[in-house]
Amino acid sequence: MSELLFVSCLSNWQVAQDCLLASPCLQPGGHPLVMRWNARSAAEALNSVLDSQPPQRWAVWLHQDVRLPAGWDQQFISGVAAAEAQLGPLAVVGAYGLRGVGAQAQRAGHVLDRGQLLHEPAPLPCLVDSLDELLFAVRTNCGLRLDPALGFDFYATDLVLQAQAMGLQCAVVDAYCEHWSGTPSQGEVSDHLVQRISTSAQAFEQKWIARLPITTPCFDIAQPGDTLAFLEAARRLPPPAQGH
Repeated sequence: MSELLFVSCLSNWQVAQDCLLASPCLQPGGHPLVMRWNARSAAEALNSVLDSQPPQRWAVWLHQDVRLPAGWDQQFISGVAAAEAQLGPLAVVGAYGLRGVGAQAQRAGHVLDRGQLLHEPAPLPCLVDSLDELLFAVRTNCGLRLDPALGFDFYATDLVLQAQAMGLQCAVVDAYCEHWSGTPSQGEVSDHLVQRISTSAQAFEQKWIARLPITTPCFDIAQPGDTLAFLEAARRLPPPAQGH
């Protein structure tokens, strides 16, 4: 029986075909894949799978714009086994995240993000306090669920904080994959994106106000409102210069 069950939300069929559905381990006859079209939140898609008590040991959440290389599934399973032998039982395992807060935060992971290789110096596996949403796996029997109030932002770090509050551990393992997000990594941020992220940020910052400061892969949050302040500043940035 497969140890892995994959879950993703779809909003762009062409992107999903080019990335998610081009992954060798997700071809017909491979691991089960649950796809939800135009879900209102990541929680709507993943929680329904976890609530069904699947027989698989891990539910792997990934974005529609993530492509998994050949052999990814076996590398991930082996990586998790090695991580648990070294660190103890894990509740959440991701491809990219960080440990600590602020200037002392240590990034961990190995991904190709929008054509840029991110191979952080932190030795893997690495226990983490925050995870990127692009790809993570939840142990299906650990009782964790995503928070629907967070929409499509902050939910991976929220999951880590939930796990820690329950005395559970989360880690990044070497789970190299490609992330072909259409959101620019720098430059001007659209009004729509500012609105979406700031709405989720407000819920996240208030939920974990007693745990602040918190550093995620994208934001340093010392007090409520820090995410919105960052986004408002980014909104005014010029687009990045194009190469010739």
